[in-house]
Amino acid sequence: MKKRALFIGGTGTISTAIVRRLAGDPAWEVWVLNRGNRSHVLPEGVRSIVADINDEATVLDEIGDMTFDCVCEFIGFTVSQVERDYRLFNGKTKQYIYISSASAYHKPAAGYVITEGTTLANPYWQYSRDKIACEEFLMKKYREDGFPVTIVRPSHTYDERNIPLGVHGKKGFWQVIKRMLDGKPVIIQGDGSSLWTVTWNSDFAVGYTGLMGDRHAIGEAFQITSDETLTWDQIYRTVADALGVELRAYHVSTDFLRAVGDPCGYDFTGSLLGDKSVSVVFDNTKLKRIVPDMKTTVSFDMGVRKALDYVLSHPEECQVEDPEFDEWCDKVIDALERAKAAFN
Repeated sequence: MKKRALFIGGTGTISTAIVRRLAGDPAWEVWVLNRGNRSHVLPEGVRSIVADINDEATVLDEIGDMTFDCVCEFIGFTVSQVERDYRLFNGKTKQYIYISSASAYHKPAAGYVITEGTTLANPYWQYSRDKIACEEFLMKKYREDGFPVTIVRPSHTYDERNIPLGVHGKKGFWQVIKRMLDGKPVIIQGDGSSLWTVTWNSDFAVGYTGLMGDRHAIGEAFQITSDETLTWDQIYRTVADALGVELRAYHVSTDFLRAVGDPCGYDFTGSLLGDKSVSVVFDNTKLKRIVPDMKTTVSFDMGVRKALDYVLSHPEECQVEDPEFDEWCDKVIDALERAKAAFN
């Protein structure tokens, strides 16, 4: 008899790869619950429930008397949303996997090597504090009521539609790529030497699916990341090399970016000081004890070339220009160059 999995969401950067992997496993019957906006990315054989997860009455009516071996939550960002899931799925699933975030770890941590035992605390980013609160609610329900939760903490995970970068505008990564192609300087936070980890989504899916249905994962938290650690300069140089252009890196302190970016609507306090400016190296030993197949098969050099091939061949979908951010970058660089000139 097949095991049954329900994905809440199921068509995002991370979840699409997991659904694809699980849909090819004859041991699983795969369902997704979402509004149906990106159903074209779902592989053959995946069953859909088209509904708004916030409409609890409709969801209960659609699910009926179905039970699940695993419910996988990808779009739960606040406590009210996981409280909703608890009401919907308590007693209806043998495992509930919640996607949290590695940004929930203490900023800055006492050490740069991060394990699941690293303290959760992020005073700089509300997104991360909300994830921590969700974890605390779910673990309380596990301890008091036996709700079968597993916590998963991804770091920076990407796919063919995304280029992982540190400093970009509200419309995404493309304007930075365009600046590279146009021979313009691109802003990198700090001096470019802080350490970061990016993970291709199909590699992440190996770790995630390995936790599904495993009793040893209940009541536990796991981080799932690549084993490849790079500096931010290495990340940007790899992107430039794949584009066949010279990288004109312009290093700007995180404090300065926060001072001039946050008032313009760029949340660099959260995204940089609360995340990408902090050196981290993830120790995935705990995950690999349960999922020995977990390893990095797509290096960043490979992944970014796959992503750029897709981005450059899908201009309408991926090449969203952001002239406001482009102008802001020029203004920041010009201001710093004038400040340097004042001392000469």
